Amino acid sequence: DRCINDPYLEVLESMDNKKAQRYEAVKWVMVFAIGVCTGLVGLFVDFFVRLLTQLKFQVVQSSVEECTEKGCLALSLLELLGFNLTFVFLASLLVLIQPVAAGSGIPEIKCYLNGVKVPGVVRLRTVVCKAMGVLFSVAGGLFVGKEGPMIHSGAVVGAGLPQFQSISLRKIQFNFPYFRSDRDKRDFVSAGAAAGVAAAFGAPIGGTLFSLEEGSSFWNQGLTWKVLFCSMAATFTLNFFRSGIQFGSWGSFQLPGLLNFGEFKCSESDKKCHLWTAVDLGFFILMGIVGGLLGATFNCLNKRLAKYRMRNVHPKPKLVRVLESLLVSLTTTLVVFVASMVLGECRQMSSTSPSGNDTLSLQGMSEDVNSSIKTFFCPNETYNDMATLFFNPQESAILQLFHQDGTFSPVTLSLFFLLYFLLSCWTYGISVPSGLFVPSLLCGAAFGRLVANLLKSYIGLDHIYSGTFALIGAAAFLGGVVRMTISLTVILIESTNEITYGLPIMITLMVAKWTGDFFNKGIYDIHVNLRGVPLLEWETEVEMDKLRASDIMEPNLTYVYPHTRIQSLVSILRTTVHHAFPVVTENRGNEREFMKGNQLISNNIKFKKSSILTRAGEQRKRSQSMKSYPSSELRNMCDEHIATEEPPEKEDLLQQMLERRYTPYPNLYPDQSPSEEWTMEERFRPLTFHGLILRSQLVTLLVRGVCYSESQSSASQPRLSHAEMSEDYPRYPDIHDLDLTLLNPRMIVDVTPYMNPSPFAVSPNTHVSQVFNLFRTMGLRHLPVVNAVGEIVGIITRHNLTHEFLQARLRQHYQTI
Repeated sequence: DRCINDPYLEVLESMDNKKAQRYEAVKWVMVFAIGVCTGLVGLFVDFFVRLLTQLKFQVVQSSVEECTEKGCLALSLLELLGFNLTFVFLASLLVLIQPVAAGSGIPEIKCYLNGVKVPGVVRLRTVVCKAMGVLFSVAGGLFVGKEGPMIHSGAVVGAGLPQFQSISLRKIQFNFPYFRSDRDKRDFVSAGAAAGVAAAFGAPIGGTLFSLEEGSSFWNQGLTWKVLFCSMAATFTLNFFRSGIQFGSWGSFQLPGLLNFGEFKCSESDKKCHLWTAVDLGFFILMGIVGGLLGATFNCLNKRLAKYRMRNVHPKPKLVRVLESLLVSLTTTLVVFVASMVLGECRQMSSTSPSGNDTLSLQGMSEDVNSSIKTFFCPNETYNDMATLFFNPQESAILQLFHQDGTFSPVTLSLFFLLYFLLSCWTYGISVPSGLFVPSLLCGAAFGRLVANLLKSYIGLDHIYSGTFALIGAAAFLGGVVRMTISLTVILIESTNEITYGLPIMITLMVAKWTGDFFNKGIYDIHVNLRGVPLLEWETEVEMDKLRASDIMEPNLTYVYPHTRIQSLVSILRTTVHHAFPVVTENRGNEREFMKGNQLISNNIKFKKSSILTRAGEQRKRSQSMKSYPSSELRNMCDEHIATEEPPEKEDLLQQMLERRYTPYPNLYPDQSPSEEWTMEERFRPLTFHGLILRSQLVTLLVRGVCYSESQSSASQPRLSHAEMSEDYPRYPDIHDLDLTLLNPRMIVDVTPYMNPSPFAVSPNTHVSQVFNLFRTMGLRHLPVVNAVGEIVGIITRHNLTHEFLQARLRQHYQTI
């Protein structure tokens, strides 16, 4: 929510149409720059992954061919282990430098866009460690993908580029006054995440929908076009450079993304073949069900592994995490080598082009598929089907399953699926940058190809196209793991360049999601929950509407007065962790009315005196445990001179509020803050609500010495501009690191010009669904609960809207009934 305070109003006063258009033009330029930079990051990762992978496989393949005759296969295995362990060790070291670079980064970005600050998630050092680490992870033979980390990398580029500054490069400073707010930063991170998806899959529309469906919690119509433009820029930047580097034809745009599924076409000689028919939809639905079950199993096993790591690996020295990564790499290498040598079968090569099409448009794809065939231990005109899947980059193995006409043995496909399923489940979560998209696609493609082989061999359905079933299997398994629908459908359609696959992919993903949701959540949501992040869903359950705002709010408030002494402010900031504080004045005229009766009637809600006693007890315990308020010696020494006369008991409360409307910020009690020794009556005086002041704003005022002395008026207090207030964004100083010895603790700070005087607020009897929708739609962090006469009775934060908290309050509601 924008803070509409006096410095911001000064900016609005100076704003005209020309300045607004310039601001919008700069935003478009930044969006384009984010897309280009994200594409270049993808180009860097792809180039070095190809370089290191080709180097490794050339050395190992030549060694295997020589040692097959000489009987020294153990030497080939040692060479492969040497490459893989070295690369994985380097990837683990990079994660030690920046721990948040581990994993795919999608859960962290999802949390960030939902409104939760994850430390270090969008730092420059993170994207460097992420990009360098993922190329070593993939080149090291781990069952991970480079597409997932591209989303995180794009988000970091989106967060850092418009700021023109970095904590890692403190000496490099640019005076760039634009986009100094969380609101703008969130929009750029959304665009960067979409650009990462677009660069990974060559799917700009899919990237935009991914950012909308899985990433951003807050969206507006103007953002849609900017995000799509950013995605297009990323896709065509990567396409331009990859086509020029690999084919030497600059400007031909032949390679749209890091992962390209190729073109699906039946052989012209096979008249019975169709990509898919209406009859096949029944098989696709069944594959969706199985994919959902497999995905739920995968998520369940990975969740148990993650919990085990949290208990037994993470508390230990960091070296243990590196050793775990090396153990996974060692096991994976042994499985790949032994399975390729022992479990593979020699299959006859197809007489036709491996892609099933001799046209010029597929000549490049045919050569790619043909060149990735491995003939380990097999005679001429045959190939080792297991080695072809294991001894290739994952993208080449996916193309083999999609486009290779030569059949894979059902036994080979079954063993490959089982081994890949278990090892990729074990790998996701270790301390290396790792994506899950490509391993899931490859695992699902093997499952789909297995179904196609069984239907051809045992049921006699000769018309089916194996590549289609491999694609549907990949979609079913990936959908069962990540539980995405709209964006994943469009990503797969754009990756295949075949719109006719839209219906079967959509049906399969929907069925896989519904089946998996019956058992557990998606893999990213599971990891978010394991970290205890208060992630807000899209909407609440219908049953939650039995609760009101008064049932879920936090009644124990830490507040500041419009004019507060520096000593009180420092004490409050150092003894609490709240990010915002209500600015209040005490409605002392209503004290007697407030405490006189057994019940307080406030906005048609009856608070019994017993509940007030309970709140007072909770407040006393809390203040004693946290020492969250300054000591009682800060009580104002001039109370007797400022105390107002008690109004007649029969006077209307609303009329009193209207009479005070023209003096909303009286210079009352500048250093009087709640104390542990206060009585219940003193603690729960009616508090007239005037606005919200952020922790960062209070710290900025203290750092810059914005205050006045008792002998002066508040008009003598220095005034800060909007640029000065946001100069330290996004890393404001910490109150514990400040040296405030130069400030006189008796000086007074007038916070009224810098607070937000008109934040969103709700009534105590507002239904939870209304509270939730307002909180999510407007992107709020704090929602005050204000009664009918303008008195604050509580505050709602995202913690009060999490599913677990609402469930607990609903149980209390039923017990009360």
